[in-house]
Amino acid sequence: MKNYLSLIKFSHTIFALPFALIGFFLAIQLNTTSINWITLVYVILCMVFARSAAMAFNRYIDRDIDKANPRTAEVREIPNGTITSKSALVFVIINCILFISTTYFINPLCFYLSPVALLVVLGYSLTKRFTALCHLVLGLGLSLAPIGAYLAVTGQFDWLPLFFSFSVLFWVSGFDIIYALQDEEFDKTQQLHSIPVLLGKKNALLLSNILHIITAFFILYAGYYATLGLFYWIGSGIFIGLLSYQHLLVKPNDLSKVNLAFFTTNGIASVLFAVFVLLDLYVVI
Repeated sequence: MKNYLSLIKFSHTIFALPFALIGFFLAIQLNTTSINWITLVYVILCMVFARSAAMAFNRYIDRDIDKANPRTAEVREIPNGTITSKSALVFVIINCILFISTTYFINPLCFYLSPVALLVVLGYSLTKRFTALCHLVLGLGLSLAPIGAYLAVTGQFDWLPLFFSFSVLFWVSGFDIIYALQDEEFDKTQQLHSIPVLLGKKNALLLSNILHIITAFFILYAGYYATLGLFYWIGSGIFIGLLSYQHLLVKPNDLSKVNLAFFTTNGIASVLFAVFVLLDLYVVI
């Protein structure tokens, strides 16, 4: 179990799961419906199954690349022999089946859209072989969390959860560009595509910054659109502040703090933002 949790980097679920909770509880509040705890469990399970399938598929597809990369050869499970490639593929298939099966118990719309969601989150792993826009595809995959959770409650689309999905799209794309800086030279040798390979470190960081400015816009506009209260604006300030902070940590000539920017800062930002959004929805001041 420990090896499989490591394979899928289960701790990274913290990036998108808080936004799924935001989508879920926004739907409850906006539609004045009571909380269906079973549906919430289904939403969380869908997040876990979809992400597990996506990460395991990424490790399976990239097994030869990871074996050739000095940064990943010893630490990733398939190259170092901890998990076989066949076992990883079986794990992917099981999680895909569990994901689709779970959506069946939510509502028909989520069930019908589940193959599309899987196509996006699994397809990301192939994109760096032919486009530098792979970071945006990853962002798109995680951006399904808030709108997916909203659909689980309401069974219909709305603009507000889409604003949060746009926020996740540009937020994740921006910090994935920062993470990809580590492999710029290796990716060139393997003819893999990324924004750092296309633009170089300095311009890649500039684009990441622009994407995070767009993220901030959607976070602020969502609050304005829904006339949310003080807690929301405090949470927005913290989230945007942490986005800015990660850009102070990473320089084109100093990548020593990439992991701090990628894992710690973004994880804290996501959790704190969700906490303040839920406070705004449920605490009257």
